[in-house]
Amino acid sequence: MGGAVSRRLSCFTQGKGERAVEYVTVERAAADEFIEKKSRFIGSCRPVQTEEEALDFIAKLKSQYWDASHNVYAYILREGNIARFSDDGEPQGTAGIPVIDTLKKAGVVDAVVVATRYFGGILLGGGGLIRAYSHTASIALAAAHKITMRECLLLSLSCDYSLYGKVAALVPENGGVVDGTEFLERVNLRFHLDPEQLPALEKRLADATSGRCALVEEGKRFFPFAGTFS
Repeated sequence: MGGAVSRRLSCFTQGKGERAVEYVTVERAAADEFIEKKSRFIGSCRPVQTEEEALDFIAKLKSQYWDASHNVYAYILREGNIARFSDDGEPQGTAGIPVIDTLKKAGVVDAVVVATRYFGGILLGGGGLIRAYSHTASIALAAAHKITMRECLLLSLSCDYSLYGKVAALVPENGGVVDGTEFLERVNLRFHLDPEQLPALEKRLADATSGRCALVEEGKRFFPFAGTFS
């Protein structure tokens, strides 16, 4: 049985009427498994950004594990605040809900989990199924590694070759991550930066170059926030 949720998710960091500046997702596609009373449970997880990507992953796993007893799934997306799940034939409330609840408790969005079960001949009961599917989702998330994505400024600057050494050192010293460098008539740098670090970088850059290098904001984008892998 599927379900959908249309509401703001608590894992978003946001102010009054503002878009989230960070969120938690998973780093990569991964899977893990365990045996419970002869039933084999496989938890598969991957990051997704659209419902189409989530459904494609679910279809792929259903094809891969075509002979499984059940392919339960759940996914939560930031865009549209979408949250959906399916019990895939398990008793209502014993499979899809535990999987999506595990995602919510972990604060994870933009991710899909497929919990595959090969029935081993021993009934687990309602409580046993809930625990088994919760654990399946948990080990899938652990394998995929949680990570915080933070909204950063996309910045660029242009400087003379004589200033390049100073500028190239200042950007990472102040938390910037260089995304590209072009050596033309002048040196052009593109990098991203946590907005909180911008005032400090602007001041140090102005002092080091006597105001000859100006930062240009090109937009915003989410990047992995250092130190948040788990």
